[in-house]
Amino acid sequence: MGSAPLIALDSPAPEAVDGRQIRAAAFQGVRLEYTCGVLARLGRAPSGRALVVGSGRGLLAHGLAGLGFEVTAVDPSGSATALARAAAARDGLTVEHRTAPAERLDVPDAAFDLVYLADTLEITADPDRVIEQAARALTPDGVLVYDTVNRTPVSRLVYLVAFQRLPMTRVVPAGRYAARRLRPPADVAALLARHGLADGGICDFKPRSVRSLVAGVLARRRGRITDDEIEAVVGFALAPKSKPLVTYLGHARKGRI
Repeated sequence: MGSAPLIALDSPAPEAVDGRQIRAAAFQGVRLEYTCGVLARLGRAPSGRALVVGSGRGLLAHGLAGLGFEVTAVDPSGSATALARAAAARDGLTVEHRTAPAERLDVPDAAFDLVYLADTLEITADPDRVIEQAARALTPDGVLVYDTVNRTPVSRLVYLVAFQRLPMTRVVPAGRYAARRLRPPADVAALLARHGLADGGICDFKPRSVRSLVAGVLARRRGRITDDEIEAVVGFALAPKSKPLVTYLGHARKGRI
């Protein structure tokens, strides 16, 4: 039997299994597809200034830059920020990477046409403060996009058990996720309304199958695939007609949707 992999978030060690980066890579396609779809429905091009909160190693921020945004990316981890800066330099991208918590963003008021909350709402102990900060950063008609984890029996099984407790499928340290920090859509909608953001609705997204999700996690843990390859294996797709049992995307706008 082989030794267990090193489970470490935001680690530069090549042997580390980083559940944050695994999620970012697996979600990249649906995150960008959903964002572009929202903007298109609002009659907007993917341009202007964008802020990514919870940017991690920068994958989403760099994807948005590739679409045409001028991007600022913020993450609470200094290690993740350093890795993101290195990746941007390697790929020839101009993205401003900063280290700051989502609850205390060091950005100007009303400066961003798009704010994306990634890897944040299901982590923070103060979602009200996170939404307040995001609303503050938006221009008067700016758009907020987010993804998070619902609080259901299925999501508890996936995030609280499989991803952080089961030895064969664990990809994050214990305590990364907690039931009280999983966010039902109604809870998020109430936070949005409290801070003057018009809720634009939510969209389920899910893997091709349970089998593909498990196969991707096991292959990544065993070093058989890289983070860059996991999206193709797992096959996340938007499911707008489904009720979100685990993860979902949503958006809101200052002013009318």
